[in-house]
Amino acid sequence: MPVTTRPNRRINRFLAKRPLAAALAAALAFHAAGAVAQPLPTQEAAVPADHAAPAQAANPFFAESPLPLHYPQFDRIRDTDFAPAFDRGMAEELAEVRAIADNPAPATFENTIVAMERKGQVLNRAQAVFFNLVGADTNPAREKLRAEYSPKFSAHRDAIVLDPKLFARIKALHDGLPASTLDAEGKRLVTKYYEDFVRAGASLSDADKAKLREMNGELAKLGTQFSQNVLAEVNDSAVVVETRAELAGLPEGDVAAAAEAAKARGLEGKYVLALQNTTGQPPETYLQDRALRQRLHEASVARGSRGNQWDNTALVSRIMQLRLARAKLLGFPDYASFVLADETAGTPKAVNDMLGRLAPAAVRNARREAADLQAMIDKEQAAAGKPTFKLEPWDWAYYSEKVRQEKYAFDESQLKPYLELDNVQQNGVFYAANQLYGLTFKERHDLPVYHDDVRVFDVFDKDGKPLAIFISDMYARPSKRGGAWMNSYVDQSRLTGHLPVVANHLNIPKPAKGEPTLLTWDEVTTMFHEFGHALHGMFSNVEYPYFSGTSVPRDFVEYPSQVNEMWSDWPSVLANYAKHYRTGAPMPRELLDKVLASSKFNQGFATTEYLGAAMLDQRWHQIADASQIPAADGVMAFEAAALAKDGVDFAAVPPRYRTPYFSHIMGGYAAGYYAYIWSEVLDADTVEWIKAHGGLTRENGDHFRATLLSRGGSVDAMQLFRDFAGRDPDIKPLLERRGLE
Repeated sequence: MPVTTRPNRRINRFLAKRPLAAALAAALAFHAAGAVAQPLPTQEAAVPADHAAPAQAANPFFAESPLPLHYPQFDRIRDTDFAPAFDRGMAEELAEVRAIADNPAPATFENTIVAMERKGQVLNRAQAVFFNLVGADTNPAREKLRAEYSPKFSAHRDAIVLDPKLFARIKALHDGLPASTLDAEGKRLVTKYYEDFVRAGASLSDADKAKLREMNGELAKLGTQFSQNVLAEVNDSAVVVETRAELAGLPEGDVAAAAEAAKARGLEGKYVLALQNTTGQPPETYLQDRALRQRLHEASVARGSRGNQWDNTALVSRIMQLRLARAKLLGFPDYASFVLADETAGTPKAVNDMLGRLAPAAVRNARREAADLQAMIDKEQAAAGKPTFKLEPWDWAYYSEKVRQEKYAFDESQLKPYLELDNVQQNGVFYAANQLYGLTFKERHDLPVYHDDVRVFDVFDKDGKPLAIFISDMYARPSKRGGAWMNSYVDQSRLTGHLPVVANHLNIPKPAKGEPTLLTWDEVTTMFHEFGHALHGMFSNVEYPYFSGTSVPRDFVEYPSQVNEMWSDWPSVLANYAKHYRTGAPMPRELLDKVLASSKFNQGFATTEYLGAAMLDQRWHQIADASQIPAADGVMAFEAAALAKDGVDFAAVPPRYRTPYFSHIMGGYAAGYYAYIWSEVLDADTVEWIKAHGGLTRENGDHFRATLLSRGGSVDAMQLFRDFAGRDPDIKPLLERRGLE
């Protein structure tokens, strides 16, 4: 399944008004969902001399960008600008919050909550650009800054969220809500501020606040180190291949890309297979050389536990200890209970019940699929006069493709000539958005970009008025973290008057110069998926930045993006983009029919590998006794035992992520990786609703936008679904989709 990872803004959005944007969760290290500090200083903090800007006007973060929609001035931004902007931004924000807290007038919505919504603009601008660049195009200077400032940002958040005078004002407003004349969005904003501050520890004693402050600072450091190690391991673990012959079966475009990757590393004449962040690696589908498939798989699963300088097992152990201690300090039995209390799921039991319902059927399906693969292996080996061998994880993708070919008379490589990147994006993703919502797109070349691969588009609404700017960053590179995600540089808000600037990031291997970028079907659906997040950000129409765009619970945020995947194979959409990159000939109908017929193929594997990761996440975060948290040398044994306890320890199907490189749960998705399948319940039900109401129509698009996509977090998440569908969700469509009934 395509995966989107983003930092959970909800845990910090009253401090940093930025979107729940992709996957900077680990980068931001917002593991401390609220922080601890001493009361706010009464004087504006001084800017350290070694970080002082040479001149105020020279720093592009000190004022709003003059570019359209306040698009970042990437051509002016230098790495040396960040520290002065961080220092000045924190100092200014502390002064602004000090003024709010010390205001002698009684607390009002305007002088307290709205004032909080307006504060911290310099810091917001600098952090938005910095952390987005750390994910999309990092470098040693940025990594050094991240390591230096993560604990500083933690302490800064602590200084705000635990100030007793500020909390007293928020509490007074919350306690007076029954008699308030605020509208529904205003009342919800007060409630969320109060709940966030309480969850951050604002009600704790001074002694406990001090303990929490220490934990938060350490967690910030460890989270940064973990994510830096993951990126270093991805690059260091790339598999070097000596000869072209070893790459037999790999598509020519991928071979050329491997040669380019080797050349970039100074390995002229060799080939480098770069790793993606998941356990399974795409080349395993094609490589005929079983020994090379095994090398690739073993390099992938060893990441973060090799005993080298990037080994993450000790970090995992310490992070889990600190998270449990924080949860208990805040009155929860375990970290999962703390996290889930703020999600639509509500409790670990609700998550366990759903995952437990899905797991047995998923594993049964995976075992049936494995039997088919083993039969294929046996038949192939017998025909070659060779002894057979047992199916292993590195064989699954390769032989499942053979079984797919046998069952459906096609393989995925037949699709790629019809799935050229630009066609998919502009005549598929953008076309569907035009048909459903009336949007139009125009590429512009006058705005600066942070990397030559980046493209920028103006987005116009159905009435022709500007709606947003969309940044498209599709290619993989060593400076970019793995996976696919959406993030925001500017959030919509009627209070600020801002319109959105949002970005999508994928990790598609870049072909050799002059060659077309031909996608796999998974990459196509991922592109539609991530654009669903972008639409969520672009359609935002809320008053307050707190609620903007994707500021919804983690187990709801994937829902709109998963719905958008349905248009990838919608007949009229696919006919508009699936054309041969050389001839322009449309994809043959019989090939599309085979794609659709095989939609449930390999779902046992897909569901099992996902559930393995989701249940592992819960096992880690449902530990209630610190003595049960293993030391570094027991981390992998804990993982194995957890998978066995949940019945998802099928050796041929390892979890989608193993603990030492499971960036989701070491970042903003801690105890929340279940969110994808939780959201898929809503997604599958919504897809059936849309089909039953006419499919790809403006009426359906306008309804989905008005009732859900435009509302952000301004309404309870499940109420948004009810507003759209007119009823509670039904799990049956999901079970049918995944072949689990």
